[in-house]
Order: sequence, then structure tokens, then C-alpha cells
Amino acid sequence: MQGARRSVRPADKGHNRTEPPFGARRGLPKRPRVSRARRPSRLKRALARHPLLYKGLRLSLVTLIWSTIVLGLAVVYFLARVPDPIIAALDDRPPNVTILAADGTVLAERGLRRGHVRLDALPPYLLQAVIATEDRRFYHHFGIDPLGLIRATFRNASAGTVVEGGSTITQQLAKNLFLSPKRTMTRKLEEVIYAIWLEQRFSKDEILELYLNRVYFGGGTYGVEAASRHYFGKSARFVTLSQAALLAGLLKAPSHYAPTRSVKLATVRVDEVLENMVEAGFLSPEQARNASQQPLTLSAKGDDTGYPYPVDWVAELLPEFVGESDGDLIVDTTIDAGLQRVSQQALRHMLDEEGADLAAGEGAVVVLDPTGGVKALVGGRSYSASPFDRAIKSLRQPGSAFKPFVYLAALESGYTPDSMAYDGPTTVAGWSPKNYTGLYQGEVSLRDSLAQSINTVAVRLAAEVGPWKVVRTARRLGIHSRLHDRPSIALGTAEVTLLELTGAYTPFANGGQGVLPHIITRVRNGDGKVLYQRQHSTTDQVVALPYVGAMNDMLNATIVRGTGKQAAIPDHVAAGKTGTTQSYRDAWFVGYTAHYVAGVWVGNDDGSRMRKVTGGTLPARLWHEIMLYAHQNKTPLPLPGTSAARLQEAVASQPWHAPAKSGDDAPLFQRVLGAFSSQ
Repeated sequence: MQGARRSVRPADKGHNRTEPPFGARRGLPKRPRVSRARRPSRLKRALARHPLLYKGLRLSLVTLIWSTIVLGLAVVYFLARVPDPIIAALDDRPPNVTILAADGTVLAERGLRRGHVRLDALPPYLLQAVIATEDRRFYHHFGIDPLGLIRATFRNASAGTVVEGGSTITQQLAKNLFLSPKRTMTRKLEEVIYAIWLEQRFSKDEILELYLNRVYFGGGTYGVEAASRHYFGKSARFVTLSQAALLAGLLKAPSHYAPTRSVKLATVRVDEVLENMVEAGFLSPEQARNASQQPLTLSAKGDDTGYPYPVDWVAELLPEFVGESDGDLIVDTTIDAGLQRVSQQALRHMLDEEGADLAAGEGAVVVLDPTGGVKALVGGRSYSASPFDRAIKSLRQPGSAFKPFVYLAALESGYTPDSMAYDGPTTVAGWSPKNYTGLYQGEVSLRDSLAQSINTVAVRLAAEVGPWKVVRTARRLGIHSRLHDRPSIALGTAEVTLLELTGAYTPFANGGQGVLPHIITRVRNGDGKVLYQRQHSTTDQVVALPYVGAMNDMLNATIVRGTGKQAAIPDHVAAGKTGTTQSYRDAWFVGYTAHYVAGVWVGNDDGSRMRKVTGGTLPARLWHEIMLYAHQNKTPLPLPGTSAARLQEAVASQPWHAPAKSGDDAPLFQRVLGAFSSQ
């Protein structure tokens, strides 16, 4: 239609029509430009769907970063503290401690080190035995062995216990040189760092050389040279293949496999090491079989020396005298080497022959001189079976062996050996003690009541003088264990040790002077400088001489006609007292001459009953045998407070029998010495 008005669309209002730009498509409106966000990555989308995974990854990353920082700082810190291992290996090892008997005989050497031995001086099979047993991949790892650790973990898990360790020789050396034995995570980290550092600083041969000259081989020995001389009496340069296997086998558990503890266990361990060498390719099966048949030829005899118990006591006491010493030490003791050996062997021999039938499994012996010096100390039947020292550490009831303190208190309260007492039914504080025989004698002298160990008289005396006075008397003479003051104290119901009880009898043998039982007389360093010297052996006068003489008169009657007849020794006047506790759980004999004081205890560690073993049987006979040896070539002397005439009278009345000269009836100590000479 002409002249018609053209309508305008709303979108066109306010806009001028223009030509589209060149190349634009006509008739199509221009699209507005829309900004598009960047699409997230697949990882981010996954993390968004799993927020816990995201947090875990972030925490792990932060932990890794901080762990790296801490480890780096630890490495810097530990390495800054590392001393020179050569100096540590040669100068920081435990010092030698040489323990001597009274006559200069070497009882033992502890902390032994015998100088540095070069690796090329040792037989190759010794090195192979160590590597095959301790670290088969020694020459192929960098200080720690991941494969060995995995193998050890698998084997231990399969066995359900620890049968194999994962530490390398280098780690063991690092621990030995620089670290304490404490098992902590920090120490394990230090061990790893030091092991890697050692590998960087030294060659494999140098590490093995340091290890063999430093490591502990048992028996107080450090280093392969000291161990070889201790066990075989020769240098490590000359050990046989079987001996080399024994040394290598000790490294796992020196105290367990030491031949001085058990030759049987040591031999089994030798076979294990030889088998390891076969598996590692160092030996053929035939060579291993031949080596297992080689004799070990041991020079150390362990228990047979008789010295382990006193040596242990010396080692325990030594720090109190010289503190922590960095140098070699020489310790002089009071021990009589011959008497010590005989005492140990006599105890074992008697228990081996009679112990099983009498249900007596253990015993202990102490021999002192009149000043309190320990001449022999036997802590048990066999040190290798039980190193527990029953002579100085075991508290047992002494029974009637405690009665001398009751009678001494009575003498000091006005009684005499001839004073009469009444043996009959007695009740004190509601307690009615009985005599061992179940019989009563009526009127009896104190001398005879002590000789026959009459319980009722001892209880009456204690009640009259006061139990507290009995306790005070016992403490004055040397009993330091806890004592009660009940009426039963008269019968020895408070526990004491054999050493202190024997020491408390010593004033009767020396004229009334108190003693402190002691074993160390002098300590010197390697240059001979005296670090400790014992000045005084006795203390104050603890018993007046008249009372000493009276006690010796009464206690001599115990051996002459009382419960201790089997203890009597020829030509020497002796005195002593038996002791037997309730149900035969403990049996004692403590006695003395003017030359020695000795105590013997027999019983069982668990306190079980013996079969009627009294102080007058096994203990008295053992005391007799030991003192018979101790008094060889000794001049008979009267006991303090008694006259020479009394000596002749007492000797003439001793109930002893002349010993047979040969055969099985010869004195036990002679048979023991014969056994020693035949070895």
C-alpha cells in the first residue's frame, strides 16, 4: 500500500540503521560476547567430590615437607656431634680391671681389651664366620640393608618371635661407638644416620676391623683378641675354624652362648655358624662337618675356677671405692685362691652326693679371717646355673645359730656359763616354744643348754633380759638386717644373710673387736698409683674380753659334746653353733678357731623342706672339710679369753677321728685337690 506508514519494532527504537561491517552476514543479528569460566581439571573435580581425600593429601604433603626439614636438621645436629671413630674405638672402651687374690694370683680380668688387631692378620674364615652370621650382605649395602630388614621382619613374623635382627654390622658399630643401649626411636634414628656416615667415611674393611676390635664377646672381654685369649688362651690370629665359629656365634648373645656358661650351648651355636657359612658359600658341607668335629680346646673353666662369686662382688663394690674410672685398675683382695676353690668344690661335691636324697638343692659358704677379711665366698652350688649370691644377698632365718646373741646378752646381764636355768614347758606372751627333741631336762647350766640348743632356756633368757637387749647385742656385733623384738627372736626367726651372721661371730674369735666383712684391700691404676687403701679392718671393742672367754667356753662345748660334734677338726680348738629352722627349711653351722671364722648354709631357694637336714649334719660336715684344708700347717692357738691349759684340755676332748690316708674315705678337700691336679 502506497502512502502507508511503516511500523518500527521495539528493538529498533533509538538506534540508527547502518550498514553491516564488511564480511558480516546480512540479515542475522550480532550475538553478544559471553565470557566463559575455565573448566576445572579432572583431579580438582575428583577432589571436590571427595573432600576427605583432598584433606589427606594436603596433610601428607605438609608432613613430608616438615619431616624433610626435621630430618635435615637432625642429620646436621648428629653429625656435628660425631667423634672420630678411631679414637672412640681405641680410647673409649671399658678399662681393664684385674682382680688379684691375697697372694697375687689373678682371679679374673674384667673389661678386657688386648690391643687393636689388623684385619689382614686374622684368618679369613674368622671374618667369613662373622659376616655369614651377622650381616651376609655387608659388602653390598650402604650402611643399612633394606632387603635384610624385610627378610628379618618376615622371618620374625613367621616364627612369632624375634629370631633374626635387621641391624647391619655398620649399625652395630655405630651403636657401639656412639650410642647408649636404650631402645628409643631417637636412638634408632641416630644409629641409621651414624651408620650411613661411617660408610661414607671408611671402607668396608676398616668398618669390619673397627667392629671386631670393639664388640663385646662375653666373659668381660671386648674385642676379638681379648676374647680369643680368654676362651682359648691364644691370639685370634691362630684360632681354628671351629674356634672362629664359636667367636662369631657369641656376638648374638655373649652371656647365653659363652662356653664358660654352657659348653653344650656353645657347641650347638658353633654348628649353627658353620651352617651359615655353608649357606653363604664360604664352606662346603664337608668342610663344615670336619670343622664341627674339631675340639674347641677351651682354656677357661668357668665354675671350676671357683672365683665367679667373689669376683662379682668385687665388681659390684668397686665404684664405691674409686667412682667411675677411665683407666685400667688393679684390685687386691683378701681372697685365698686355694681355699676359695676348695670351698666351691666341696659344696658342690657334697650336694651332688647327698643333696638329692635329702632334698637339699643349694648352699653357701663364707670364710673370714679374724679381722673380717673374706678368704672364701661361695654364693651357690654352681655359678653357671645360678649367679645369684646366696652368701651376701639371701635373707634366711638363722634358727638356733642366732642364740649366741641371746646368751651374750644374758652374760652381760649377770649370768655365767655355770648359771642354772630351767628346761621345761614355757609360755611367753601366749607363745609356747618346744624343744627339737620334744623332751625336757629340768635344771641345766647355760653352757649345756647352749651346747644342746635347748629352745625353752633361750626363750626364758630372752624374756628375762628383754628381747630389745638381744636385738641391741646382735646389732652391736654386726647384724644389720631388720630384727624384731618379739619373744621368738630368741630362736632366730628374723632373717639375716650368711655373711653378716658369720661376721657377727668374728668378735668371739678375735678378742671382742667388731669387724666389717670386706674383700677389697687396695685399688691401683695402670701406672701403679694407689687409688684406695684399706686402713682399718676392725672397729671398736664390742664385747669385753671376760664375756668373749665365757662365750668361747660355751660355744666350744657345742662342738665337744653338743649338736656340732661333726664339725670338730683335729689339733685345733674350735667353737660354733648349729641352726635349724622350722620344717627343716634352713640348716646352718657357724664356727671359728683363732685362725678363721666360717659359716655354712644349706637349703632350697624356694624355701621348700629338706629331709631332716639339721645344722649338725650337712653344714657341720662341710664346715669340717673346709676348715680341715684351711688349717693345714697352722699352729694351734687358744681361743681368746681362754688359757693355754684350756687349749690342751679342749683339744684332748675334741670328738674327731683321724682321717683316712687314701681312697674314698680320704678327707673331701684332699679328693678335691686330687681332682684339680688331674685336670
